[in-house]
Amino acid sequence: MLPSLRDCCLIFATTSLLSAAAAVRAEDSGGFELEGGGVWLTRNDARIPADTGTEFDLRDLTGSGPAAYFRVGGEWNINDRHGLRVVLAPLEISGTGALAQDTDFVDTTFPAGPTEGKYKFSTYRLTYRYTFHDGEAWRWKVGFTGLIRDAKIELRQGDLQASDDNVGFVPLLHLNGVRRFGERWRFEFDFDGLAGGPGRAIDAALKFTYDLDDHWRLGAGYRTLEGGVDSDETFNFAWLHYGVLTAGYRF
Repeated sequence: MLPSLRDCCLIFATTSLLSAAAAVRAEDSGGFELEGGGVWLTRNDARIPADTGTEFDLRDLTGSGPAAYFRVGGEWNINDRHGLRVVLAPLEISGTGALAQDTDFVDTTFPAGPTEGKYKFSTYRLTYRYTFHDGEAWRWKVGFTGLIRDAKIELRQGDLQASDDNVGFVPLLHLNGVRRFGERWRFEFDFDGLAGGPGRAIDAALKFTYDLDDHWRLGAGYRTLEGGVDSDETFNFAWLHYGVLTAGYRF
């Protein structure tokens, strides 16, 4: 799924601002990373409204994948201890399948049969993090992330259509660890997550990266995103798995 015009504008604005900020900093003050690959779903259950809707599996409509995805991130190290990171992660998956039974969704009843489905879960994040350990082998950072969630579930059968949009702010805890192997190889663990109340959100990645030179870096790994909400209005829980390829540039 190609990014929308809004996603492209957000990416351009963010990378331009971070580039301008990094230009006035010392060497290795930050950088950019582009991440992409394939995403699979092993769960995507929805019931909207949560009290009167019919529960169904969105994978019956969109499929389980793989679907293409991308993310773009920018990092600015203010000094040796304090840093900021911005991540733009648009995601939208759509397809056509069949509802197994008559389904009540957003006050609309969809008969069993062929149905178009759309699942959107785009996130935009700003993270502050503090380096509390920087040794010869490991570097660890801890902080917090402010996440803007832009989510949507939509069903369509011809002229019959209904959708549920959910835009909101989610505070998350952040942890990042990097293990150095020689001068060029690195292993990285990255985590944003929090659980409590009516829902949870966990985004964790494991990556190996290789420095091509003093600036360019390539990597590969695995990411998982799991969570959802169970409230009076909405029930939706999903579990996504990403095959990750990255290209990064350090200042």
